[in-house]
Amino acid sequence: MLEAFFASTAVVALAEIGDKTMLLAIVLAARLRAPWAILAGILVATLANHALAALVGSQVAGLLDAPWFRITVALGFIAMAAWTLIPDKFDDGEDSVRARGGAFLTTLVAFFLVEMGDKTQIATIALGAQYHSVLVVTAGTTLGMMLANAPAVFLGEKLVQKVSLKLTRTVAALLFLVLGLWQLGAVLGWWN
Repeated sequence: MLEAFFASTAVVALAEIGDKTMLLAIVLAARLRAPWAILAGILVATLANHALAALVGSQVAGLLDAPWFRITVALGFIAMAAWTLIPDKFDDGEDSVRARGGAFLTTLVAFFLVEMGDKTQIATIALGAQYHSVLVVTAGTTLGMMLANAPAVFLGEKLVQKVSLKLTRTVAALLFLVLGLWQLGAVLGWWN
């Protein structure tokens, strides 16, 4: 259970750095100037999005607990390693962020929608499939999301200038690769 929690936290925290949702957090913080409302919106959006993703992963894994499915999950982690190396961009148009309904609601809706199909959501599906624990995976991925985005909300552009996004993406890619190879080795009996 602790392994699932810490793996979920680490995977998402590292994958989120430089991701489009992190860039969205920076834009929202700069435009809306309401850091606590923005963090609350990120938290609620992430809980909802990642709970659904972990549930999908857990249910699919439960229905398809065959070696070929576990190999597919492992290959998915390896593909995530490659995808993580590709930097995200966020269109920072003048009218791209508006505070309709306040900072909390704006953040909640924006984060939930932007996270759909994002690499951290797909990673959460894979983690749910691997660990079969919706609550633990959701808690870990949500913590990882908050660990990455809270500094972005409070430090914004200063953080981006100080942290090497390329190095962070490389570390995240290596973590996805290790998880994929570990899962693949478990299915194929490399560790017996």
